[in-house]
Amino acid sequence: MSLQNAVASPAGAPDHVAEYLESLALVERLHRLLLDVLKDEFERLGVIEVNPVQALLLFNVGDAEVTAGELKSRGYYQGSNVSYNLKKLVELGYMHHKRCEIDRRAVRVRLTKKGQRIHELVSGLFARHADGLRARGVLDDGTIGQINFTLRRVERFWTDQIRYIY
Repeated sequence: MSLQNAVASPAGAPDHVAEYLESLALVERLHRLLLDVLKDEFERLGVIEVNPVQALLLFNVGDAEVTAGELKSRGYYQGSNVSYNLKKLVELGYMHHKRCEIDRRAVRVRLTKKGQRIHELVSGLFARHADGLRARGVLDDGTIGQINFTLRRVERFWTDQIRYIY
């Protein structure tokens, strides 16, 4: 059952439960919509060999050199195979990779010039969106700050729930 269906399902549920379920559905939809926005932008620009999840990987790596484990632990890519996507990005020339000298099992990755180009495209798209949201009065500095504050609190709550389970 999707979260969207769950929002309407708890008959007689308190308002805060229904609102929480609606928030969950919105987060899920927003993430999927973000991937669609990236896909649309890349199709418009003729970038066809990178999928939206891979574009987010390239964006989030940025100037850093990281391991696949670090990317997985950040949790950005749930529902996707990070190792597969990193391997593809290396094969396509968007990332360099090398074995970590300390832990030979770990592989460190960083962007190539080609990967930096995708990072810049995504960064530019996000900057345009931020400017557009502000210009249209959808989000101002105070609103986005409050949203981020609240989402970080939810993230902390969920993290604590996971810790208490194990």
